[in-house]
Amino acid sequence: MRLAGKRVFITGAASGIGRATAEKCAAEGAAIICADLQSAPAEATAEAIRAAGGRAVTVIGNLTIESACEAMFAEGAKAFGGIDVIFNNAGICLGGDAGPVETPLTVWDTTIAANLTSVFLCCKAGIPYLEAAGGGVIINNASIVALVGSAFPQIAYTAAKGGVLSMTRELAIMYARKKIRAVAICPGPTATPLVQAFLADEEAWLLRRKYLPMGRLAQPSEIANVVAFLASDEASFITGAAYPVDGGLTSAYVIDDSVT
Repeated sequence: MRLAGKRVFITGAASGIGRATAEKCAAEGAAIICADLQSAPAEATAEAIRAAGGRAVTVIGNLTIESACEAMFAEGAKAFGGIDVIFNNAGICLGGDAGPVETPLTVWDTTIAANLTSVFLCCKAGIPYLEAAGGGVIINNASIVALVGSAFPQIAYTAAKGGVLSMTRELAIMYARKKIRAVAICPGPTATPLVQAFLADEEAWLLRRKYLPMGRLAQPSEIANVVAFLASDEASFITGAAYPVDGGLTSAYVIDDSVT
């Protein structure tokens, strides 16, 4: 079990990639701190881990509020005696997020707060615990939109994820000699509840599918597998990198959509 002894703080652990990663890291031997805004589904994640023989607790609060973020990290660290890995995964995508002309400022502000400011605040609150542990890993969930543009814009989400990627690189260089690694993952479209709801309409799905080299969405477990590797000592010389987990999407120029 390659994460035995590790204490992993996961934001957005209630569902989707966060839950899949919590369960994967627990199966690899880690103790999991399930951080989320929603108490019941976060506790369901923790309970599933405990039922499988793992260790998990929940910490509930709003990651865009500095005092709440600090309290969540303090509670999580107290539960397991420290923190070794932070997976900044929580985020939102709002319906009013479109181009710069159409997107309301309220949507911009809310999206930036949830997707970028929350990562900053988690690093602000969490890095002292990694330093106290003698080192650790920060894994930030960016997106393919941090790497490529789209004619179907979500300008606030894209800007936030670009900021997450740039922040990751800065963290990697700042803390490299303090034995703290910082890495970003850039998932493509993934079968989370949020994405599945967005693509529930057949026309919307077929419009997106033609751009996917593999012709399908990623499964949350496929993203979780990469996070677990990056959190482990097997990735000990990896920092400042961006890992696309996108089925080839960011490598594509023209897709042969006639092949099924």
